[in-house]
Amino acid sequence: MKSAIRIENLGGARAIILHRPHVTVQALSRQLSAVGLNVTSCWPELGPDALAADFIFFDADLGYDEQFPWAPGQSPIPMIALIGSEAPGRVEWSLWMGAHAQILKPVGDSGAYSALLIARHTFDSRRRLSTEVEGLQKRLDERQTVIRAVTLLAIRTRSEETAYAQLRQLAMSWRISFEAAAARVVARYGEERGEDDRRSGL
Repeated sequence: MKSAIRIENLGGARAIILHRPHVTVQALSRQLSAVGLNVTSCWPELGPDALAADFIFFDADLGYDEQFPWAPGQSPIPMIALIGSEAPGRVEWSLWMGAHAQILKPVGDSGAYSALLIARHTFDSRRRLSTEVEGLQKRLDERQTVIRAVTLLAIRTRSEETAYAQLRQLAMSWRISFEAAAARVVARYGEERGEDDRRSGL
């Protein structure tokens, strides 16, 4: 069953239009103001207050990488591309910069509200996915650390089962998580193992 998408109240939100002075800016500003957004425009670069904005509209036709104070695709704010030229290179660039929605130019009297909602939804979805991926990567790293710790302990105990039990006992005695105990074992015994290998010429 699909979950409902919450339509948020955009009144009072702040939008920055990164576009040269043009009728596009005027038309878009009218739409955004009618929705209740506070609108400012700038060109050719974002000002220091960009991070305080809720949305950024940017010119995909004349835009360039250095306009943004973050790495491509790493925007902390929903971004909406203003596209006049559908040349593959320009569309690809806007996607590479992390556009969450788009509006085709020339901008008329509609389109901004739906673009705002799509951009917000896409931005939130990407952020949730990124958090999930980071969590999975962390769990994978922890699992590999546990395997490494058990392997190091097994060298001394001659038994993986005994090593696993020893690791659990260490975690209990140190009053830390199983994974944290594994990291401590790897840091301690892994360094000793490296020193032994260097002394033996391996």
